[in-house]
Amino acid sequence: TMSLAASIFITVNISLMGVIHALIPIFSQLIGSKKYHAVGQLWGQGIWLGMILGLVAGLLFFIPDIWLSFSGNVPDSVRTQVALYLKVVYFSMPASLMFRAIYAICTSAQRPKHVMYISVIGIVIKALLNWVLIFGHLGSPALGSLGAGISTTIVSWLMFAFGLWVIFGDPYYQKFKLTLGLPQWRHFKEILKLGIPMGGSYFVEVSAFTFMALLAAREGTHVSGAHQIMSNLAAVLYMMPMSFGIATSALSAQAIGARDFLLSHQIVRNGFLLMFCGAALSSLMIFFGKHEVIALYTSDAQVALMAASLLTIAPFFHLLDAYQCMNTYVLRAHKIATMPFLIQTLLLTGVGLGGGFFFGYGPGRGALLWLNQIFTPGAAIGISSLWIMCCIALSCCGLILHYWYRKVIYKPMIAPLIRR
Repeated sequence: TMSLAASIFITVNISLMGVIHALIPIFSQLIGSKKYHAVGQLWGQGIWLGMILGLVAGLLFFIPDIWLSFSGNVPDSVRTQVALYLKVVYFSMPASLMFRAIYAICTSAQRPKHVMYISVIGIVIKALLNWVLIFGHLGSPALGSLGAGISTTIVSWLMFAFGLWVIFGDPYYQKFKLTLGLPQWRHFKEILKLGIPMGGSYFVEVSAFTFMALLAAREGTHVSGAHQIMSNLAAVLYMMPMSFGIATSALSAQAIGARDFLLSHQIVRNGFLLMFCGAALSSLMIFFGKHEVIALYTSDAQVALMAASLLTIAPFFHLLDAYQCMNTYVLRAHKIATMPFLIQTLLLTGVGLGGGFFFGYGPGRGALLWLNQIFTPGAAIGISSLWIMCCIALSCCGLILHYWYRKVIYKPMIAPLIRR
């Protein structure tokens, strides 16, 4: 129940976060060109946009049957719990998205430690509230998935409050003259011009995991549980390249704002180097320690056996995911988001998810059996085919995005400066 409900929530939430994250390259370029007052104005518009998006787009949580239709015959008891969870977390959406405006200015201003502190505090509080509300401790009834939804909502508003306290209490941010102002469509339009394709990219990336989870439910609870372990691990590992990508994008955009394109490229090159080192280290840890990792997730022998089969492909998936992630953020520093969105949609949805469905559950079922035996030996054919096709899609996506950077940015803007 929780895996299905959380997958739906994460899909909508992260997609909308991508829209607000358009503020990062916008803020960074403005800071690089020392237009601090414009940063303060746009920050307020980002707060308004986050609240509006949370209230309006969050209404998707009130139609869970559309999402669950991909999972086949879901018991009524599970449908009820999923619907209840989604109705509760709807009230977390405005706070979650408004916090992204705070996240954007902290990141763009090269003060990400503030976001880190708030996130760590949020994780601790979330863990405590989950322990109390889900399992029924300290006199609280065991609320299960409802308790998880309540804790998510409480923590989202606490993190937003902490974020406001930090940026208005730190003298550093005074130069931006942060102000809420009134909602203005021209500013919304500026953010959405970059934010819609960015949010679309986030949606394509995360929805692949969501629909994979919905499809995995067709193969039983053990396969679904194993897939949840694999997808959760992939999401955790993704935080590293995403962090390097955001940092590289912010610093590169500042250099672009200052019209120092050579410095921007040097930042990109160093960002790629750090990302590859981190991804290689993470992949080695998973390769040699997958059984220890699985033991942290489950004690069910059948789920663990299926997860061990799936995690064989995890190092390859992580390296490919990190590569395409970094290329995406590098292009965003130059406010290029539409083409990456189109490429990701075509490859991750068409080739990855569509191809995985075709070879795993559709007419081509079993055609990838030879690859299944190499990369996910012993795993169910359906979920194995989905992960293999996603790896193929990611590799193509990363190569095409990097080619686009070389063609659109490097050759016309960077190469002439290097030849001088």
